[in-house]
Amino acid sequence: MPKFEWEGKTRAGGTMTGELDAPNEAFVLAQLRRQQIVPVKVRQKSKDLGFKMPGFGKKVTQKELAIFTRQFATMIDAGLPLVQCLDILGLQQTNQAFKSVVMKVKEDVESGSTFADALLKHPKVFDELFVNLVAAGEVGGILDTILSRLAAYIEKAMKLAKKIKSAMVYPSTILAVAVVVTVVLLLYVIPIFGKMFADFNQELPAPTQFVLALSDFTRKYFLLVIVVFVLIGMAIRWYYGKEGGRRNIDRILLKTPIIGSLLQRIAVARFARTLGTMVSSGVPILEGMDIVAKSAGNKVIEEAITRARRSISEGKTIADPLAESKVFPVMVTQMVAVGEATGALDTMLNKIADFYDDEVDSAVDALTALLEPILMIFLGVVIGGLVIAMYLPIFKLAGVVGG
Repeated sequence: MPKFEWEGKTRAGGTMTGELDAPNEAFVLAQLRRQQIVPVKVRQKSKDLGFKMPGFGKKVTQKELAIFTRQFATMIDAGLPLVQCLDILGLQQTNQAFKSVVMKVKEDVESGSTFADALLKHPKVFDELFVNLVAAGEVGGILDTILSRLAAYIEKAMKLAKKIKSAMVYPSTILAVAVVVTVVLLLYVIPIFGKMFADFNQELPAPTQFVLALSDFTRKYFLLVIVVFVLIGMAIRWYYGKEGGRRNIDRILLKTPIIGSLLQRIAVARFARTLGTMVSSGVPILEGMDIVAKSAGNKVIEEAITRARRSISEGKTIADPLAESKVFPVMVTQMVAVGEATGALDTMLNKIADFYDDEVDSAVDALTALLEPILMIFLGVVIGGLVIAMYLPIFKLAGVVGG
């Protein structure tokens, strides 16, 4: 059956786009009118000549989820029924995996399930935070507001992750190039110099001897070295999978100069943004703290949040155990304390999140600025050192000949 791309206007005046499998254009127009969408443009989509291998289905990205949530909030606010919103959003998804999930959610809702319970069946797409906020929105009758907050939360989380990833691209690329160049020199270039130096019948400088020995070792044990590094990586991953190992590694990372400060700011921003969104949406504080702890991303910080949750369940404050953990900055714990005292915890948490988002930006910029000269020095020392070590015997021979 052919696929049609469409664009139309909602009753609220908003613009919507999507795709629909239909026998002809007339069928598409009828479907859109049934959904109270005024068609603006409808055209048949060209056939996809590509193919998909079994087991390699496309995953639902955070961007797709953010767009889905934002459009959902707009349609609910415009007064469209929940099932109709799901039908429209499901039909317009280009990601077949996401389309399948949305249509299953729609079927469950039509069968009498609550929206939150229907979402709960798809944890790989809709996490615990998403489901709990939707549940709070359904109970409070403010689903459109909750969905808008969720969309804003996902968009800010994406923005933060994008900044961190983009900052790591440059140093990762430089390191990869340096490793490849060094290995090529050791495996193919330096052995040629070694054969040439063997004809000199003179003692080679110590740096040259070291590089030739390193080249010889690399050529003999190259595969073994790769296996050792893979095993070390697997061992670290196994150790990190253990509760004690993860705690130890995360503690070391937090104490690492520069990197530790960045990780702490990221964790604080995520904690404040997530908890602030849940508190402002009416999710019970104990449930909110439990979800925030699971999404902390650092075992040390997770345990600090868990202790704070235990403190709340015993009738105490959030701020005191956070301060005792020594993980959260003093400013954060004091603002949380003020928020608890004034009943404006969600406002304070959102202000903390905004502040630490800016702090993460500054830390990422500082880290990038610091890494650039360090990488240049590294490249100069490693690759430049190899080249100089190979030319030292030539300079020495030239001096003897000139003398």
